Amino acid sequence: MATNLPAGDGHRKGMVRNRSQTYDPKNNSWIKCDSSTGRFIDQKADDKPFKGVRKEK
Repeated sequence: MATNLPAGDGHRKGMVRNRSQTYDPKNNSWIKCDSSTGRFIDQKADDKPFKGVRKEK
């Protein structure tokens, strides 16, 4: 798991493991997926990608 200390400094140490994200042009948002099961986990409310999560191509 990635660490975020000290809190509030705006950067992450390391990557989020077993997660990926993909862009959905229909909804104009980024969707976070579980790499092992392929299930969707979360969807961003704004148009920016998740921090520290790799992007699928």
